[in-house]
Amino acid sequence: MLPVFLDLTSLKQAYAQGLSPLDLVEEVLARIAASDDQAIFITKTPEDDLRNAARDLIARAPVPNSLPLWGVPFAVKDNIDVAGLPTTAACPAFAYDPEKDATVVARLKAAGALIIGKTNLDQFATGLNGTRSPHGAPRSVFDPAYVSGGSSSGSAVAVASGLASFALGTDTAGSGRVPAAFNNLVGIKPTPGLVPNVGVVPACRSVDVVTVFAGTVGDGVAIRKIMDGHDAADPFSKQARPVKMPSSGLRLGVLTGVEREFYGNAAYEAAYDSAIEHAKALGATIVPIDYAPFRQAAELLYNGPWVAERLAAVKDFFADHAEDFDPTVRAIISGAARYTAVDAFEGLYRLEAMRQKTIEEWKQVDMLMLPTSPTTYTVDEMLADPISKNAHFGRYTNFANLFGYAAIAVPCGFDTEGHLPSGVTLFGPAFSDDAIAPFADALHRSFESGMGKDKAAALPQDSRLAPAGSGDVTIVVVGAHLTGMPLNQELTGPGGTLVKTCRTSGDYRLFVLPNTTPPKPGLIRQPGFDGHGLEVEVWKVSPEAFGNFVQNIPAPLGIGKVTLDDGSQVSGFLCEAYAVEGAQDITHLGGWRAYIGSLRKS
Repeated sequence: MLPVFLDLTSLKQAYAQGLSPLDLVEEVLARIAASDDQAIFITKTPEDDLRNAARDLIARAPVPNSLPLWGVPFAVKDNIDVAGLPTTAACPAFAYDPEKDATVVARLKAAGALIIGKTNLDQFATGLNGTRSPHGAPRSVFDPAYVSGGSSSGSAVAVASGLASFALGTDTAGSGRVPAAFNNLVGIKPTPGLVPNVGVVPACRSVDVVTVFAGTVGDGVAIRKIMDGHDAADPFSKQARPVKMPSSGLRLGVLTGVEREFYGNAAYEAAYDSAIEHAKALGATIVPIDYAPFRQAAELLYNGPWVAERLAAVKDFFADHAEDFDPTVRAIISGAARYTAVDAFEGLYRLEAMRQKTIEEWKQVDMLMLPTSPTTYTVDEMLADPISKNAHFGRYTNFANLFGYAAIAVPCGFDTEGHLPSGVTLFGPAFSDDAIAPFADALHRSFESGMGKDKAAALPQDSRLAPAGSGDVTIVVVGAHLTGMPLNQELTGPGGTLVKTCRTSGDYRLFVLPNTTPPKPGLIRQPGFDGHGLEVEVWKVSPEAFGNFVQNIPAPLGIGKVTLDDGSQVSGFLCEAYAVEGAQDITHLGGWRAYIGSLRKS
């Protein structure tokens, strides 16, 4: 029996115990058919196509959990291309059939994930509430009278409802964060440029980001890492320059004084205060900040020349099909006509002036924690006042991409009646994505608010992220612990991170150890042997995780120093020589991954 929420740990365990991806597909199809919210999807993957995708996965990677996302179901916001399914951006007249997957989709599929459909959104990703679509308004999973948040509305509801393990959204003004808050989810918003946008219908091309909705920070980060990586076809793609956070004494910037605005929602204000207390309990030093320069920058996104960038994204289509746009979306995009090139430059100058003011605030703090949204509204309330109430949702989100920040939105509990959830977002400087994740994970876990609509679900320990620290230990892995292999979760579960893929020095040989489950190799150093080295991975784990890891290594394997092709020595798996007598020598294949690949071909 699968749990309500299909987190990665639960799925991996189910697959390890014999569940087939075909069984999973039938369960997902049944859940979709039984869903009360028929506005979640714009296009569902045809049932037979989904079954065939599961069969193709089994043929490509027959060993359960042998790929990072083996058999994991996910949904895709319908402004992101998926080959074989139309892209509409919630505008039927705009629809086209993409010839290939968006880069992020291709990477996720290569990792073994299965696409269940394209999800509803505020048309052309213009909105934060989820009501601006001809396909209807997806609703909060906790009360159908309330909005789901947008623009990535269907994606969030699909995950929170238990239809998908994760979903892709996009975020220009907060669309990957606000729906997370309204549906008790984690929203991973990468640094702009970290994840490529090739194959994504732009809203504001210079600040758009593909995002992840998931049940835990650990799951979301693991998925984001699969999507990461420079793509020269995206002119805004960037090479990551990782930023670290202090291992102790974290300084956390919070709202104070006149900048605290919750539009009369006392429950959301109380939730924010509670989040501050939880952060204190986790060891953070609370530092009041002046939010004014962040707010003033945020106002530029919809009340400045960046609106013209929304028109630039669809100008040819808008010229001939303005009547096909949602009325509110049309009003926003048509407003671009009032901005000139001079306005664009003056807006840029104002943004940079605000950035200089925020630098002073960053000197006092390492990370910001703000309400994800200061309030929520019913669908009827939003439809009655679609512009100003939508703007309320963006008060603490709109600045993030303009300034190039990383952000992670996490749930922070429910109102006093246990009715509606709220959330906070942790912000860090550009490329601090991994650095802010452990604290975001710890904060989320401290609330014990479940995952999605399952408020009682326990967050799995395997997805817990270890706090960042200078005491991390590096370890070389050569076989079943490699990325995509069956035991890799023993590294990723405690928060391990991949440092690099490289080769050993040339005097190592590799053998297949008999009678091991899952199959394991034996690495032997043979001085005088003149080979080309073997493919290995170097991982970094916490000392505690390293200790637990070593304790569970079965004989004849052990930990010793492995010499790499650059001459450095790192602790790693080695095998006692007696165990490889008569064993199959696979040194000529160059590594364990190549050996496993040869078995599939045969």
